Amino acid sequence: MAPIPAPTRVDVLAAAITGARVVGDGSISVTGVSGDSRGVRAGSIFCCVIGARVDGHKFAQEAVARGAVALVVERQLDIDVPQIVVMNSRVAMGVIASAVFSRPSDKMRVVGVTGTNGKTTTAHLTAEILRRHGWKTDVYGTLSGARTTPEAPVLQEQFAQSLSTGCDAVVMEVSSHALALDRVVGTRFAVGVFTNLGRDHLDFHGTEEQYFAAKAKLFTPELCTRGVVNRDDVHGKLLLDTAPIPMMSFGMADVSDVVVGIDRHAYTWNDRRVSVPLGGRVNMMNSLAAASAAVSLGVDDAAIVEGLSAAHAVPGRYQSVENGRGISIIVDYAHTPEAIAGLLEGVREALAAGARVIVVFGCGGDRDRDKRPLMGRSARHGADVVVITSDNPRSESPQSIIDGIVSGIGSGHDGVHQIVDRREAIEFAIREARPGDAVVIAGKGHESTQTIGETVVDFDDVLVAREIVGGNA
Repeated sequence: MAPIPAPTRVDVLAAAITGARVVGDGSISVTGVSGDSRGVRAGSIFCCVIGARVDGHKFAQEAVARGAVALVVERQLDIDVPQIVVMNSRVAMGVIASAVFSRPSDKMRVVGVTGTNGKTTTAHLTAEILRRHGWKTDVYGTLSGARTTPEAPVLQEQFAQSLSTGCDAVVMEVSSHALALDRVVGTRFAVGVFTNLGRDHLDFHGTEEQYFAAKAKLFTPELCTRGVVNRDDVHGKLLLDTAPIPMMSFGMADVSDVVVGIDRHAYTWNDRRVSVPLGGRVNMMNSLAAASAAVSLGVDDAAIVEGLSAAHAVPGRYQSVENGRGISIIVDYAHTPEAIAGLLEGVREALAAGARVIVVFGCGGDRDRDKRPLMGRSARHGADVVVITSDNPRSESPQSIIDGIVSGIGSGHDGVHQIVDRREAIEFAIREARPGDAVVIAGKGHESTQTIGETVVDFDDVLVAREIVGGNA
């Protein structure tokens, strides 16, 4: 647990929020903040956040019964506790959470990594560099919590916890959902990193323009001191031209003598030879992003090279599965058309002439349906053998999802197979592979479960692949 915050008066909290007014006794002190009535502790202030499906004002009385001593509201309630009336409770929650925990992000170097693909690997590579530089560094993101970026009260408490353990820096993934929903309000980023932008989460954002606008929110003076962007991405170029903060960029032109393999990549950068034990060209862009973020923080080149050389594979991100069959098996989280295309291109680049790329993938149910044919097209273009299967079908028919993917490929193509059961699909792909070939298992990466209807079953692509190569497939 983070250290207990010092009591903060309601009127002091209100003063930090533009246009806020206090109803009731502003001298009451609070020692916690929550936007979920179930998480209220004695002494908390409860923020009545209005969501897409639930209005937090309906749970204000329950929150008070659980120990809340004050409320943040968008409309005054007939409840006898102090209330801070604001225009937007969600934004106010971020400001208040930061204040309650004494603005912990101001006291560390916080690096925020956003983009469609590469956030997790870039964050971990950056953290390894900062550690080699001598800074105690924590990483927050997909692998550390239920959400890539948690709600503001949880995030600010995490910052306070990191600070209490002596952290000098935090590197965190910043999702588009978090930016659109103001979860990082109250956070001060020393640097923001933009990896790339592809098609994803349009079921939430609606359009690609709104998706990009959410990402771009990170690169504003309210949140970030400086930015680092991928200039080889068209949206990165746009950010370079329009972001109202100091910006620097990275791209392929920064390196020479590039060597990309299945299990490592290397290049010359700033007259230094860099060797990173992560395969694929996509990881080369991630390591360049990490190096550039470190440069922007004043880290010397020697520590950057040392940190990148000491990197470890990130679970479910271009993760190799060892086997005695003479084939390469790679598990990756790629779940967008651009990610699949880049992943398969990088794998093929690392193979010997004549070797085949076999890909196993699906698409998630109850998500962006228009992405499915694009995924199919990318897979068919990049692989010699395509095995379409289930991802997390959720409430949808697995076969209907597969049909959507196949619609982007068309009929009459050899080497395209439909196998609904994911384990059977992986087993088929491994059995099809000849020595020298690569089997790419994409879409779920680090995930350890599969959701089919309302049932959640254990399913880990890495473990399943290991079981198969250890058996008689």
